[in-house]
Amino acid sequence: MTKFQVFLCVCGLLVTLTPAVRAEEAAVSVGSRREIFVDDLLIASLDNVRLALGTPVHVGPALAFDQPWEGRYCGYVTVFQDGNLYRMYYRGLPEAGRDGSDNEVTCYAESTDGIHWTRPELDLFTVRDHAVNNVVLAGHAPYSHNFSPFLNTRPGAPADERYLALAGTSETGLTSFASADGLHWRKLNEGIIKEGAFDSQNVAFWSESEGCYLCYFRTWSEGGFGGHRWISRCTSEDFVTWSAPQVMDAGGTPPEHMYTNQTTPYYRAPHVYIALAARFMPERRVVSEADARKLGIEGGYFKDCSDNVLMTSRGGNVYARTFMEGFVRPGIGLENWTSRTNYPACGIVPTGDTEMSFYIQHNYGQPTARLDRYSLRPDGFVSVRAGYDGGLFTTKPLLFTGSSLYLNFSTSAAGAIRVALLHPDGSPIAGYGFEESAEIIGNMLDLPVQWNGNTDISALAGTPVCIQFQMKDADLFAIQFR
Repeated sequence: MTKFQVFLCVCGLLVTLTPAVRAEEAAVSVGSRREIFVDDLLIASLDNVRLALGTPVHVGPALAFDQPWEGRYCGYVTVFQDGNLYRMYYRGLPEAGRDGSDNEVTCYAESTDGIHWTRPELDLFTVRDHAVNNVVLAGHAPYSHNFSPFLNTRPGAPADERYLALAGTSETGLTSFASADGLHWRKLNEGIIKEGAFDSQNVAFWSESEGCYLCYFRTWSEGGFGGHRWISRCTSEDFVTWSAPQVMDAGGTPPEHMYTNQTTPYYRAPHVYIALAARFMPERRVVSEADARKLGIEGGYFKDCSDNVLMTSRGGNVYARTFMEGFVRPGIGLENWTSRTNYPACGIVPTGDTEMSFYIQHNYGQPTARLDRYSLRPDGFVSVRAGYDGGLFTTKPLLFTGSSLYLNFSTSAAGAIRVALLHPDGSPIAGYGFEESAEIIGNMLDLPVQWNGNTDISALAGTPVCIQFQMKDADLFAIQFR
């Protein structure tokens, strides 16, 4: 018995015979997909371990909205990776006013790394007496209010529809646009989705796992503009004809205002959709009128506050709200507690071998309005976490393809992970127990598990297998068979 197992025995945590898995429980087919622990799909039991929300790092400013056609009311930002280029789209609006006015334009920035952003000098539209700018849509009221593009990854998509977008209001419904280069846009079909409020950023994408286009858009819980701000979704095979809206089910969690939903496939596990939603707290006021004047806030854009929360979906009209807590809290300083600030952009992108990034608007309605970048380790939204006293995590029976099991994990210098493979009835599989498992120590994104110095588990592929993890002072972020 190893020292780690002795430690767990002393704590009464060493369970090698019968984890809380029923033999008759249906196996979860994971194939060779990367699986992250943002919900309870794979979890059979957590014994002295817990799911822990990740802690994003505030890296700093990505883009200041300081051009004459941009301004303090820039909003509804979209970011995505397009090969070696990163693209960003956002509303430009220097003065507050009616949604969908002619004062709104759609701006564009780009980057080669997702970190340093530049505005290309375009001459597509003259805006505020500037013929050269970074505006890609103007004079198309009301569509620049919430113009939301995406890279069209549908197999066989025509070249002139490499980029698609949706935009619109409750009066127009959502209208579709297309582009061959991401800069020159043409209108496709008006009012293709009509049952909704749409008074927010309404996002769409091609779903690889569901084999159709999806659109997640603003509705209200009591219809019209009554109740609380919430989300519905439609599906389409051709981006023209859409299904009837379905209200997203959050599993009975307390209703909250979700201003933007920002639902998008996670690029490392596209069967899981990540929604970094803006949670809006109307009339929950932190900033006084005097402080608002000092911050240069116009009108009443200081009478509410907001943060953002993590929701996830594996398809259908269901969100998992595993955590009700804020994913990123507002920062220190009253400037971070004004109305409609802290809204995440739509999009999560890799910005290095060991990090991914997303973006949050800061200082909305203030002269210092900008977009900031936040980083996480890949798969770092949620982890299975064990403290120093150790614990056990057991999965449901899994059906996999491949020949090895890889982990994304981190331990302290004193911590460790060991892995055992079990039959669905909880009995150990010979040769794959904790005693045969190599002790795993370190901080790695992609490490194969070894038993007796061998990583090959191909003989078990296609048969239900439970994984049991002995963990001490460690985080497990993701698993993948391949």
